[in-house]
Amino acid sequence: MPRPDTTGAVDAGIRKIVYYQEEVMQENGQAPAVPALRATAAAVVSNPWLGSGPAADLAEAAERVAPRIAQLLTDRLKAGLGGASQIEAFGKAAIVGTAGEIEHAGALIHTPYFGNLVREFLEGTSIISFADDRADAGTSIVVPMWHKEHAATRSHYQTVAARVPDAPRAGEIVVIAAASTGPRPHARIGDRTTDRAVTSNVLQGASS
Repeated sequence: MPRPDTTGAVDAGIRKIVYYQEEVMQENGQAPAVPALRATAAAVVSNPWLGSGPAADLAEAAERVAPRIAQLLTDRLKAGLGGASQIEAFGKAAIVGTAGEIEHAGALIHTPYFGNLVREFLEGTSIISFADDRADAGTSIVVPMWHKEHAATRSHYQTVAARVPDAPRAGEIVVIAAASTGPRPHARIGDRTTDRAVTSNVLQGASS
């Protein structure tokens, strides 16, 4: 695929984009039946609400910045993983620097200006699983993922860690989109659509 377009990155306040990809070659000594690639794309962006108080309206900057971040990150995921048609699971996350509010992280990933576009660009329909945090530069965050069309499909419940060594600085936010081309290695714990009904009655007779 062609190199992703970076037009508008500077206007969105992005300092850098970091892409990470992994492939599990074996699990428990055996190659998985469906080898999957997992990846994260992270944008380090200036916090547009830095210095504002808790009453500040976050909508205008979210509408301006979040869509461009969504496009840039999903472009990288598609380029690295072979296109949206190859991607089966997705997730999102954000880490706000210590001078910002946790709500600033949420404003960039929990509104339609990011989530709806990630879904559209990666050809999904599910709600996107997420994580967010406020932390110092270099802090890792574990990004959860599930199936992009069938959130109840347990085989695709998985995580991938993301970390940018020099971000977020106090006045920055790291915004992350994650994706996988397949399920966990050797997935075999069934599915919500085929589970039998389970209630607390299963505890009857259990040893103390």
